[in-house]
Amino acid sequence: MPTYTYACSACQHRFDEVQSIHDDALVACPECGGALRKVFGTVGVTFKGSGFYRTDSREAKKSAPSNSGSSSS
Repeated sequence: MPTYTYACSACQHRFDEVQSIHDDALVACPECGGALRKVFGTVGVTFKGSGFYRTDSREAKKSAPSNSGSSSS
């Protein structure tokens, strides 16, 4: 089950709570009874590279050698 971080808007008390994703969010601070808000951190996924396309996981197609040499006059 995921762990959510909450912060109180009134007293700035911060705490973590293990909850199911189907549970309702907490609304009252256990310290002062003030309004709570969820604190969201950074995402734990990093995408690196030039991009993610349909062809990224496939072997590059080999092109036929081009005949780009200059012609003699």
